[in-house]
This record gives sequence, structure tokens and C-alpha cells, in this order.
Amino acid sequence: MDQLNRYEALSRQMSAIGAVKRGLARSLPVECPGGSAIVLALLHHHGDMRMSRISELMSVDMSVSSRHVAHTVENGWVERLPDPADRRSRLLHLTPGGEEMLAELDRRLNDVLARHLAEWSDEDVVLLTTLLARLRDSFGDCRAHHA
Repeated sequence: MDQLNRYEALSRQMSAIGAVKRGLARSLPVECPGGSAIVLALLHHHGDMRMSRISELMSVDMSVSSRHVAHTVENGWVERLPDPADRRSRLLHLTPGGEEMLAELDRRLNDVLARHLAEWSDEDVVLLTTLLARLRDSFGDCRAHHA
């Protein structure tokens, strides 16, 4: 397969990832849509942070991330705390309820993946995981770059 055909085939398969993402999103609890789930995951992974950092990591406008964060705060999953470095600012902090919701999200997503990939070998799952991480790394931090 020549280089052009190889990338055309990859491009077609990449478009199918949207269907996989939608399937995974359908497994989320109705009370915790995808945007809220991302906020919880980011706070769990990166720790307390300001709203501007959430927006940056989500690659969305502040108005979009504000809606997602407001939803998590309303549900008691996230709290706004004074920033010790600047008392005028607030840090977003994952609450124990947020940790519980995140554990539920992880359980549901893992169940869906296990169900759909049940016939895959462990080696194939590891290979897919490795290749997806490599693909992401190859794109680097593309949040600030737009084509």
C-alpha cells in the first residue's frame, strides 16, 4: 500500500472513532453528561485548578467549560475553593461525591469496553492502547493550533 492510500485508509478509520465515542457516551449516567465527566476526570488527573486551566485542557471557550463546571458544582461533585495564591480567584476541587461519580463512570466505561472487546486478545487490547497513546503523542499539544 502506498503512502497516500495508507493515510486515506487511516482517515476513514479515524472517522469511525466518532461512533465509538458516541457509544461510550451512551453508557454515561444521564445525570453526568460527557462535559461534566471530562471536568471530573481532569480534576482527578491534574488536581485542583482554576477555571481557565479547565478550559485550556478541554480545548473549549470559557463559556462552555463554565456550564460543565456549574453542572458538577450543582451536583456536589466539585467545589470552588479560595486560591491560596490569590484569594480573589477560585480553585476547582473534586469532592468525595465527585470521586464516587468518577468511579461509577470508570466502571461503566470499562464494562462497555470489556463487552465490545471481549473477543479481542489481551495483546490486541494492549497494542491498541499503545498505538492510540502514540497517535496522541504524535499530535502533541494541538489545543493551541488550528488548521
